Amino acid sequence: MEVVVMRVLGIDPGTLTTGYGIVVEEDHKLFHVASGGISPSAKQPFPLRLKKIYEELVKIIDKYRPQVVVVEDLFVSKNIKSALKLGHGRGVAILAAVNAGLPVFEYAPLEVKQAVAGNGKADKKQVQMMVKALLDLPKAPHPADAADALAAAICHIHCSRLREILKNSSSLRMPGRGVSGLRSGAVSRKTQAT
Repeated sequence: MEVVVMRVLGIDPGTLTTGYGIVVEEDHKLFHVASGGISPSAKQPFPLRLKKIYEELVKIIDKYRPQVVVVEDLFVSKNIKSALKLGHGRGVAILAAVNAGLPVFEYAPLEVKQAVAGNGKADKKQVQMMVKALLDLPKAPHPADAADALAAAICHIHCSRLREILKNSSSLRMPGRGVSGLRSGAVSRKTQAT
């Protein structure tokens, strides 16, 4: 029997700290490969912070060779300026992945928390503790942004596994409706490179 290995880079974008985490799934087991935070100096001009995040993500992609990149989607924010800056950080992360020829998937924070903690409204501490448990780590990932990035990678692995099960399960197919009536993209959104 062939062992399927999936290597996923999760990214929790931010302009102060961008979390990253690489998770490997092998034979239905999850393994932590690396994680951390990219924190450019807050004293640097904003464009140079984005450049630093991009360059560090390129190095991480080159070093760990993920097959897929997962970027946490934007959440609704009352602070428009912060949301715009976060959007810039997401753009840099997506650009690094697309330039490396990697597929990019996006999940809302609620989806990530639901997949990892079983509760879409879980707080950062709960997510850290569940990531620690799921990856059998000696301590919770630090910074919290790294835990969020690992959670995004785990979410994608779980969702990919579910999509595969649904795709292969003829008993769940409904004529003319696809798999259980799920529309394509209901579980995640994939960013298409043009």
